Amino acid sequence: MKDKYILTAESVTEGHPDKLCDTIADSVLDACLKHDPAARVACEVMATAGKIIVAGEITARELPDIPAIVCRTVRETGYGSDYEVEAVTHDQSGDIAGAVDGGNTGTQPKPSEAGSAGRGEARERTQFSPSGGNGDKRTLRRLGAGDQGIMYGYACNETAELLPLPVVMAHRLTLLLTNSRRTGIIQGLGPDGKAQVSVEYQNGRPHRIAAVVVSCQHDADKDMDELRREIIRHVIVPALRDLYPDPKTEVFINPSGRFVLGGFEADTGLTGRKLMSDTYGGLTPHGGGALSGKDGSKVDRSGAYMARYIAKNLVAAGQAERCTVSLAYAIGRAEPVAVDIDAHQTGKYPEAVLERAVRAVFDLTPAGMIFALGLDRPIFARFCNYGHFTHQDAPWEQTDQATALAEACGREAGRIPHER
Repeated sequence: MKDKYILTAESVTEGHPDKLCDTIADSVLDACLKHDPAARVACEVMATAGKIIVAGEITARELPDIPAIVCRTVRETGYGSDYEVEAVTHDQSGDIAGAVDGGNTGTQPKPSEAGSAGRGEARERTQFSPSGGNGDKRTLRRLGAGDQGIMYGYACNETAELLPLPVVMAHRLTLLLTNSRRTGIIQGLGPDGKAQVSVEYQNGRPHRIAAVVVSCQHDADKDMDELRREIIRHVIVPALRDLYPDPKTEVFINPSGRFVLGGFEADTGLTGRKLMSDTYGGLTPHGGGALSGKDGSKVDRSGAYMARYIAKNLVAAGQAERCTVSLAYAIGRAEPVAVDIDAHQTGKYPEAVLERAVRAVFDLTPAGMIFALGLDRPIFARFCNYGHFTHQDAPWEQTDQATALAEACGREAGRIPHER
């Protein structure tokens, strides 16, 4: 690694058209899970001028009122009602449902069984109640991964959130931007906005802020000089409290000029297009799978959350200063096909020890991840904005397994010499 380098992260507000679509998709998911914890949901949303389309595969005991969910979400985000809503959904594919329900130790269901539950037909589904509920974890092991995929989790010790500093600062900027609009501290702001922070590192640690960019939608009669002063005072200064800008820091506020027309009236939004903002700002690998609109049987989501949970607990336990966890799955198989731990040469033990400890502490099957993180509950819309890994009350952000991991690492380290 170079002695001196710059890392940049970005964030967008909940009024950004892509994040509006993510919020709608997760609100639909939450509505399904509220009445059916075993619902299978893969929901996509597109929003453009005058129209919002919701499409995807939904298998649930009770299909929610999707147009009502869209209208409520759009209104709560801060937009008007001049648009149409179209919902086009159908049941999950019988082939996929069969593969997922047949997931066990890697055995696949027979083709006739996999395809026996067609569109609109009733099918038996396992019930989950992971968060202190009534579920029986033993029955969940039937659940296979809903798709193949590679998921990455990351944590580092440079912030209290155990995230890279640019990521934390970028999300603070957009959250403060939204809060300034909602509370009226800054008058004349619109819902759409984004921010970007570039941090210069020296010898692996944050040294100074190189650049800050904030773009915010505003009323047509808003004075630009006043807006810049308000953004600096109420957004930039409090957001960058951990590493304050110096005289050489470049600060850009609405660098393109006026930003009156925004949101999905100006720019078409789509679910899953803010992957870097949702995760680690592009500072770590990404498998490419989007998060929002997917239930816990989709490892794109549950695997990404579990990988972050593992990485954060490893760092919190003092087993590494930085850690990247990767999990890979095959559709229909319960166990991951690959687990890898990269401690970036900061680990207390060899990475083989860390991996074995992780396997000993965590159940990495889809059922195990759903059970451990409570992913059958309607909790997703509240955590889908300003990064999925910045909400300290999210289940995957807890460090409750740090002690167990430290003990497991010690045990596994003691076994290695006897196995040579």
